[in-house]
Amino acid sequence: MYFPLFTDKTGEIKENRQLKMLGQTGSNWVEPAAGEMIPLPRGASLVLMPGHIPVGMQGEQPVPMGDQGSYYAIAALLPQGFTRTLLPAAVAYEEQDLPLLGYTAVGLKDEKIFAAAIQTDEHRKWHPKNYNTERLPERIAAFMRKYPENRIIRQLANCSLEYSCFTAQNLFYRRWEAGIPTNPSCNANCIGCISESHTGALAPQNRLEFSPEVEEIAELGLEHLTAAREAIISFGQGCEGEPSLNAERISKAIRIIRQQTDKGTINMNTNAGFTAGIKKLCQAGLDSMRVTMFSPVKEDYLYYHRPRSYAFGDVLNSIGYAGDKQVKVAINLLIYPGFTDLPEQVEALLELLHKTEIDMIQLRNLNIDPKDMLPFKTRDEPLGIPQLIQIIREEAPGVTIGSYSRPVR
Repeated sequence: MYFPLFTDKTGEIKENRQLKMLGQTGSNWVEPAAGEMIPLPRGASLVLMPGHIPVGMQGEQPVPMGDQGSYYAIAALLPQGFTRTLLPAAVAYEEQDLPLLGYTAVGLKDEKIFAAAIQTDEHRKWHPKNYNTERLPERIAAFMRKYPENRIIRQLANCSLEYSCFTAQNLFYRRWEAGIPTNPSCNANCIGCISESHTGALAPQNRLEFSPEVEEIAELGLEHLTAAREAIISFGQGCEGEPSLNAERISKAIRIIRQQTDKGTINMNTNAGFTAGIKKLCQAGLDSMRVTMFSPVKEDYLYYHRPRSYAFGDVLNSIGYAGDKQVKVAINLLIYPGFTDLPEQVEALLELLHKTEIDMIQLRNLNIDPKDMLPFKTRDEPLGIPQLIQIIREEAPGVTIGSYSRPVR
């Protein structure tokens, strides 16, 4: 049994030993099942859920803990490589939007804090200890001296220092996956967009405000691919819109890069709705493509992504084309316990995996306010996130399950 955690006006984290911990899956409060809780991972952080009272179980009855403004719900934010299995059980007492964070249920057992999560990838490269180091500003300054006219570097410097973006920082550390933002515009109004608010919730970061020149993109890509360890450059970052809309410039940059080096992986994170742009990029030499997807069910996909100028069929066509061109395709599956693991969602996902050339499923905790998931309240009983993962492994054994992109070259 796990005890619920909370905080009060003092800010101190406390446990309630009179109640049992509850988590939330979909719109239901549940006690954690076997395999749904692990010791709080290193690199995780505990945060307050503003405007929310924690809920625990007394006997068979859910009980809010305290009055509004006296007790506050506590949640964990997980590091990369860990997938949330339950949301916190809490009730809102204020009409306000929650920040777009991946709130995860926590509890106390044997004097240790546990989180509702399962490890789905090794997280060495994305462990917070490897980032925000003392010499990061010095590294950024060296890049800015080397490329004083490159506006992308100034953008990534801001993302590194202001938002602690790991893919931005990797450029300056000369290692692993580094983001290269290139496009401020988008062709979707995703509910959980982190750089442009479409629901009233405050976007956690500002979006790129310019479209860089081909030369700026190419020189930065060459710098990273030729000098970094296990190098990946990725178009399509949290601080930009849809990169395939800028296919003309990006494809020219890719060709310049590949004329000078065959090292490293050129990746794109995309909604894959602009098939003409996807084709141009694949033809230019794109190595891998990660397609973000809330749901493989058309109606549910449209609810979340709210495409402006493309259809769900365009996404499938883009995936098919990339696979035919031997581009490695991953689905960036946005995980929400109680929705992603519904039987109809799992069935549709397996159908997608069996019909298309998909190499990997990247599990990504969906940052969203639970009130934005209200349309799915009456759905069937969910299977559980651990069971979802097990089904994928059994039914699609050739598909890798993880949390982030891998080098192709």
